[in-house]
This record gives sequence, structure tokens and C-alpha cells, in this order.
Amino acid sequence: MKFAFSTLGVPGLPLPDVLRLAAEHGYHGVELRAHPEEPVHPGLDPARRADIAAEFKAAGVEVLGLAGYARVAAPGDDEPVVAEIRGLLELARDLGAPYVRVFPGGADGQSAEEADAVAARRLGTAAEHAADLGVRILLETHDSHPTGAAAMRVLGLVGHRHVGALWDVMHTWLGGEQPSETYAALSPYLGYVQVKDIASASDTSPLALGAGVLPLAECVEVLSRHGWDGWLCWEYEKRWYEDAAPLPGLLTAGREHLGRLLNDSA
Repeated sequence: MKFAFSTLGVPGLPLPDVLRLAAEHGYHGVELRAHPEEPVHPGLDPARRADIAAEFKAAGVEVLGLAGYARVAAPGDDEPVVAEIRGLLELARDLGAPYVRVFPGGADGQSAEEADAVAARRLGTAAEHAADLGVRILLETHDSHPTGAAAMRVLGLVGHRHVGALWDVMHTWLGGEQPSETYAALSPYLGYVQVKDIASASDTSPLALGAGVLPLAECVEVLSRHGWDGWLCWEYEKRWYEDAAPLPGLLTAGREHLGRLLNDSA
């Protein structure tokens, strides 16, 4: 498995500094938060996109994916959501990123069946564009669809190889799903896995990997037992928790912790 971290943990940090952190702390890739308040977002012109791709290549660091904010099950017209996904896909193609993250985003008062159908319709529409560009759309286990079982309902309806799943280990745990159950649901669709740690279900402030309650060892063991060799990406939610410890000082210990889990599961 290869290790990455998300720029959600270093809000607004210039890309040269992000790349330096990845290289110095032994991470193979970076998940880029695609938002206007960050250095990377769909509003970038072609020249800047080319420069960013060249910076990553020169540093020997991969762009794992773009963490977008399209909510595919949200009520409303399809076209704005599909257009948002297409913009992310084109940015990913230009940067050489294999994945784009989207959220479910179903609303209160919406039935599960309706949310599933809306999400599947939009993802199916965007899937052909994704295929043309060589990028996969990943539906994260999050908000209205926090578990692998919930995400699988949507992905089964879509049935397209360019639409898959992003396993966020916190949300599946909060949803009461065991790692073996999540893997069984998502394995046909799995793009990569977001790891993190928290103190409890009621306190989701980010902690150093291994310092909290999330079943990281079990997740890695399940993945290893099934021969999965993809990416583990540390999503440290510093952007939403200003009092959390700075991520740079935790990166080496985090990589070492993941390495130990891999060794123990071998």
C-alpha cells in the first residue's frame, strides 16, 4: 500500500510547502482539497494547471485525487451538480489525478430510495465523461450514506467502472459497520481509503494516528488479508478544528504507525 495525506490538514498551505512535507516525511502522494480557498480548484487556468502537474512530477509526488464537494444526492436540478463533477474531472485530468471525490449529500426528509436514485442518475450521467478523461469518480462514505452498505446501494444502481467508492473509516465506524462488513460491501468499487483518528463518537476532533478509537488496525488487516494494495490517505481535518495540533509535526509518526500496522498484518 502507498501513503498519502490530504491538504485538508494544512489549510491554504502553498503547494511547494505541501510537496516538501510529502517528500520529507515519506509520503508517496497528496490528496488535494479542491476548493476556492485552496491553491488548487476548478477555476485555475490551463497554464497554472500545467505548472502544478510539473511541480508534482519534479518532486516525485503523486496527485492521488481531488477532494471535491459535489453532493450527488442533494435535492434540486441535476445539471449544476453534473457540471460541478465535470469541472472536477477535467481538473483531475489536467493534473494527472486518477480520482475525484464526491459526497452523497442527501437531505433530511428525502427517502433513502429517492436519494439513491438521484445520486445514481447523476453519477451515471457523469460517468461517461469520466471514462473519456480516464478519471474515476469516488463516492465517499459520508453524511447521508455513511456506511459501505449505503454507498453500495447507489453504486450498484450506477454499474459503471468509472464510478467507485472512497472508504472514510470514521464514517463507517460511526455508522456501526465493522471493517470486514465495509470491505465486503465496497471491495468491487474501492478506489482508496481515508484513515484518521478521533477520541470518541462525540468528539471527532482529529488526533494523531493511533491515539484514538478508530479501528485502524482492523481496517488495515482486512485490506491486507484480501491482497488490496491501494492507497491509504490520512485525512486530518485541521480545517474544521483550528485547535487541533498542526499536522506537519505528526506526519512522520503517522506514516510510521501505518507502516507498523501493515507489518503486523502481513
